[in-house]
Amino acid sequence: MSTTTTTTTRATAAHDELRTQLRGALLRPGDDGFGDATLLWNGLIAKTPALVVRPTGTADVVAAVDAAREHALALSVRGGGHHIAGTALVDGGLTLDMSALRGVDVDPVARTATVQAGCVLGDVDRETQVHGLATPLGFISEVGVAGLTLGGGMGYLSRRFGWTVDNLLEVEIVTADGRIRRASRDESPDLFWAVRGAGANLGVVTSFTFRLHEVGPIVHGGLILWPFDRADDVLRAYRTIAAEAPRELSVWMLMLHAPPAPFVPEPWHGRRVCAMVVCFSGAPEDADAALAPLRAIPDPVVDLVGPMPYTEVQSYLDDGEPKGHHYYWKNEFVAELSDELLATTRELFAQCPIPEAEIGFLHLGGAIGDHTDDDGAVGNRDARFVFAITGMWEPGHPGAEGFPAWVRAGWERVRPFSTGGNYVNFQTADEGDERVRATYGSRYDRLLRIKEIYDPDNVFRSNRNVGPRRPS
Repeated sequence: MSTTTTTTTRATAAHDELRTQLRGALLRPGDDGFGDATLLWNGLIAKTPALVVRPTGTADVVAAVDAAREHALALSVRGGGHHIAGTALVDGGLTLDMSALRGVDVDPVARTATVQAGCVLGDVDRETQVHGLATPLGFISEVGVAGLTLGGGMGYLSRRFGWTVDNLLEVEIVTADGRIRRASRDESPDLFWAVRGAGANLGVVTSFTFRLHEVGPIVHGGLILWPFDRADDVLRAYRTIAAEAPRELSVWMLMLHAPPAPFVPEPWHGRRVCAMVVCFSGAPEDADAALAPLRAIPDPVVDLVGPMPYTEVQSYLDDGEPKGHHYYWKNEFVAELSDELLATTRELFAQCPIPEAEIGFLHLGGAIGDHTDDDGAVGNRDARFVFAITGMWEPGHPGAEGFPAWVRAGWERVRPFSTGGNYVNFQTADEGDERVRATYGSRYDRLLRIKEIYDPDNVFRSNRNVGPRRPS
């Protein structure tokens, strides 16, 4: 019997079993809703699961996990569908589409939020900001909370409050045996340690409880653009700004082609520019002093930094990553911005053939380094910046077949500056096991031992996988 026939037989058996157990929808290719349930942000990824379960609660998740395990079907979990590697879907297998689970319960007195696994960042920010509260959650509002958190998570607030998982208090998780568990620092602490940075390997998290902090609702944010021919000066200024910034200030440094947007003067549309994307979340009376070093860089093309709702800052870059575009990028954590690294970055963008590419740095450090390196699987406490080459293009763009190779070549030029670590949520589908190991470094063996306890058969493998050892 062929592999395809075997998979089809297993999927049929799982379907027949699940249709009597589920409260939520059970879909196959061609069914109404199947397309929406399998839509991915990265249009470069094409996968078709045999079955999709759209759970309405934890019981449906348990039934789906049990069916996948018992019928030996590959299993994937779709939260926001925003991972560049397309890990939300698995060809011929069973996909759990969590998008119906969008509840957010905020306790403003305890300063916590309990968040269901189908939420995107904008859902959480909207509810927490009613109370002037927030937790570090990315910088694109349509990203799924689950995927972001399970890979460690970062955002504009990370310099103040750490990785997203540094603010995670508890999860409800369905493990490979179909059991519903709660994990925190006090309950199943080994599982909680692993969830905080490698959670997609351990089970299906159905809810997250986060610690919240006073932020907003008005902060200072926006972007400033300068001509690319001043890149050397801007990059050196950025290095100083990043090193001296208070923790309340995060500044992303990007080089890109100016978009044809109303806020950009028409003569600059499509031209190479340097951009700093800013979020200052401290006291309003401190904003002018914190932002003064940026304002000291002369002759900007555009300066849009000013007071705005925190929710607007969190969605400011959404239009720059449209759903359905093709995406291919590489990243490294770096600890310092040496002259050589800055020069290499400028040269790469000057040579970049991808019109919609962005090359630059995300600003980290601060509170991330307040924890020990073994506080959660996430580690990488020495990261001060993420260097990223972000390739993106419309489907069918002329010459696009060569774009991934150019990104890889540029990345190889930057790898010598790396701490040795990288952000697992930014890993592409073609990156091998050595990159997963590099993410977790000295924590990998402990993570592997925990994986073997909770998922010895590697049911949860549609991810940046930590594969269990096999007897020799």
